[in-house]
Amino acid sequence: MLVYAATIFLSAFLLFQVEPLIAKIILPWFGGSAAVWSAALLFFQLALLAGYLYAHFLIRRFQPKAQTVMHASLLAASCALLPILPAPHWKPSQVGDPTLRILLLLGATIGLPYFLLSSTTPLLQAWYVRATGSQAPYRLFALSNFGSMLALASFPFLVEPNFTSRQQAFGWSAAYVIFAALCAFAAWSSRGRSSVVSESQPYARPPLPSMLLWVALAACASTLLVSITNHLSQNVAPIPLLWVLPLALYLATFILAFESDRIYRRWLFVPLLFLALGAMAYMIWANAGNVHIRVLIPTFAAGLFVCCMMCHGELARRKPAPAQLTAFYVMISLGGALGGIFVAIIAPRLFREYLELQVGLVACALLAIIVFWDAVSRRIGAWMLRSALIIGAGVLVGYLARTERDATKTFRLIARNFYGVLQVRDDVSDLYTVRVLLHGTINHGTEVLDDKLRYQPTSYYGPSSGIGCAMHALWSRPGPVRVGVIGLGAGVLSTYGRQGDYYRIYEINPLVEKIAQTEFGFYPHSPADKRILMGDARLTLERQEPQNFDLIAVDAFSSDSIPIHLLTREALGLYFHHLKPDGILALHVSNRYLNLIPVCDRGAEFYQKKAMVVYDEGDEASYLVANTWVLLTSNGDWFHNASFTSADMEAPSAPAHFRGWTDDYSNIFQILKLE
Repeated sequence: MLVYAATIFLSAFLLFQVEPLIAKIILPWFGGSAAVWSAALLFFQLALLAGYLYAHFLIRRFQPKAQTVMHASLLAASCALLPILPAPHWKPSQVGDPTLRILLLLGATIGLPYFLLSSTTPLLQAWYVRATGSQAPYRLFALSNFGSMLALASFPFLVEPNFTSRQQAFGWSAAYVIFAALCAFAAWSSRGRSSVVSESQPYARPPLPSMLLWVALAACASTLLVSITNHLSQNVAPIPLLWVLPLALYLATFILAFESDRIYRRWLFVPLLFLALGAMAYMIWANAGNVHIRVLIPTFAAGLFVCCMMCHGELARRKPAPAQLTAFYVMISLGGALGGIFVAIIAPRLFREYLELQVGLVACALLAIIVFWDAVSRRIGAWMLRSALIIGAGVLVGYLARTERDATKTFRLIARNFYGVLQVRDDVSDLYTVRVLLHGTINHGTEVLDDKLRYQPTSYYGPSSGIGCAMHALWSRPGPVRVGVIGLGAGVLSTYGRQGDYYRIYEINPLVEKIAQTEFGFYPHSPADKRILMGDARLTLERQEPQNFDLIAVDAFSSDSIPIHLLTREALGLYFHHLKPDGILALHVSNRYLNLIPVCDRGAEFYQKKAMVVYDEGDEASYLVANTWVLLTSNGDWFHNASFTSADMEAPSAPAHFRGWTDDYSNIFQILKLE
């Protein structure tokens, strides 16, 4: 028993430790988008399904000795593929949806090890049943989920803050070799035992309705997991902390549901489910989708826990006899994969906006009607419960439909791709009509639709902003100005371009380029020598000769989340490589949830640059919003220029213990704004 338990626990720990590890390594290669994690989760779910199918096939089709030889051979082959560091040639070279490339990259890098880890729990449980005749191997399933949850909980708080990604990859690879040895020994030790599963309990296919319900419950939980993770990542940052929290809660419900029949109680979770679905439905659009994280994260975390507890609790109530063990796991993993496919592949192509979370909530309510339909045996009580379930589901659907209609009816354009949802809206006031570009819930540029004011810089880019002060300082010198802009948005910064100026704008999202040139006039109207370069800014700059920019503005936010790889030490070094010796690097750090100033301070300190934080309160009458920029330069005299005379400035600072960010290390937890 000890060998089986240790092997299953270690396999589960490694299985879920590698997920945030490998996703964080490849995140910068694909623009730092929250959708990278969705694609990665899809791969993990597909690999899990493949592992469960392999275990099912191996147990049903091969004799014990053949199982040992085949599995041990695959384990040896997987060890030959270590360590798990992706090859640089997988970096994208073209613009477009990189979902397929991410799946192929992960398959080539961790495919076989992850596949074998995925097969371990059902395979070793079947071997345990064969060797001991036990009729209750489900505690081993709970143990595997405990190992998974421990891996997820330790990653953002213990592993990520203390080890670089390269150290993590080599450490994981070493632990995998230990797992492979344990698993091979477990296979060898059970090779000669009689097959309890195949002899004493002949296999009988589970009823089709049961299998469909297993799949539906697992798919609903998976859909909610991925869509809620997306919702949080898009509004904060695509980081392991917000990846592992929902996944840990998801796994916790597996542990609780399968560990004991006494934990999941319908009388408790029926009312909790009503509350959870209602609270999450309200939070989607509360305060125009800008609820603070101290409310947003706990609400969705609690809601996900309750919904998954219902799905997994009902799965546990319907678990079959050990003879159908591997089929049960196959159906669960199939449901998980279908949920991931829906969120990562189908929804972005089916919906113009993020609707998969709403679909998941409605699906959960409908499944509740099915599984609770006969929960009460007394006639009056049964019909009261059924009526409550139907009315509750109807109210939920009506509320979601109405709020979605009200929230989107004012948009003149809604478009979606891998990088997110873009919306264009015209707002009418007593003075002017303005056109606004929204990415997620955040303003990414405003244009006043008045001939006299149309090409004035607005939003975060006014004359008193950090970038505005820097541009006016550059204008105090004779001659044209060379400017690089990372992040096009509505193209507001291009309005600073004059005849003869040189502007190169780096943009990864093809939809942004199209919208900036068709819905807004800033970029088309600019008389500068201008060009939009498509692709991830870092990858594009790495391929270019030094551009000798006078200024580089980094303003590449997706909704309110930040592309971490554009703020690391290596990224700053690349920017300084393309700047003139006394050029200015302007970093836009306005953010509701993250204090990015310490990150910039450590970068300036490393490169021995002068740095200044410029705060601007904006002016609502002029459509200027509050903003914060950090300016870095080798020439501190810039900050004594007349354009900075009235600026609200201060030198940035970071706590003494704050560790600067690199491509190999970043820690979002220490810069969260919880107030």
